[in-house]
Amino acid sequence: MFSDAKRSLFIRASCPGTLHSAKNGLSAAWHTCGVSSSNDTPEFALPLVVRVEKTEPPARTDALETAARAVLVMLCDDRSLGEGEWARAMRDWQDARIRKVVRRARGAEWRKASRLPGITVTGKTAEVRVFPPVPLDGWPKELAKLQVSGTELDDTGELPPPAPGQALLWLNPDLPMSTGKEMAQVGHGAQLLWWAMTDADRKAWREAGFPLAVRTADPARWARLTTSDLPLVRDAGFTEIAPGSCTVVSDFPVRGD
Repeated sequence: MFSDAKRSLFIRASCPGTLHSAKNGLSAAWHTCGVSSSNDTPEFALPLVVRVEKTEPPARTDALETAARAVLVMLCDDRSLGEGEWARAMRDWQDARIRKVVRRARGAEWRKASRLPGITVTGKTAEVRVFPPVPLDGWPKELAKLQVSGTELDDTGELPPPAPGQALLWLNPDLPMSTGKEMAQVGHGAQLLWWAMTDADRKAWREAGFPLAVRTADPARWARLTTSDLPLVRDAGFTEIAPGSCTVVSDFPVRGD
């Protein structure tokens, strides 16, 4: 389904943030911790809100996978492209940093957030709403008041093995992060993987509904992944972890037998 040539790409990213101009490079080292918007252009962040009800919180991995898909859906939405109503904000966001901020909501807060322009993506237990990028100092009040830190979710059962056709987003096994932080990181990983694909591969993945799986690598696998040529997320260290920490490695959708 996906060409082996794409696996030879050398891609590295320091996130939040990557240069828009690097997206089409076949061999690019993306180090963008120091990139900032110009004085004339505000810096943007992509807001994601996960629904966390007290009595029925989503499973952790389902929330991570749903957040990653939400980023991909936003990237491909007609309103994000060309002359679409979100296109200018999306371009400004991708031309500077690809910062993502994950907040949580329940009850009336979730209903208020759901009325704002955006896209709700659902998983088996999770609901994540992604919104067009907003200036860091210009959040809508319905989102600004939502909690941004301390989002912690759990898995209640054993995770199934990844299925053929799923992309794999591997988390660092030695780097503790909150679930909210992990959601942002797998969002980065999904976006970098999307940028690394050929047009044909993107079309096939999109038409399949962006199948993907998030798993925590074992230490031996992680060591191999971080020295491979796969897209790698290095966090800028704005929250929770040290600057330059490797958080996610993204692998292309696995083939069936």
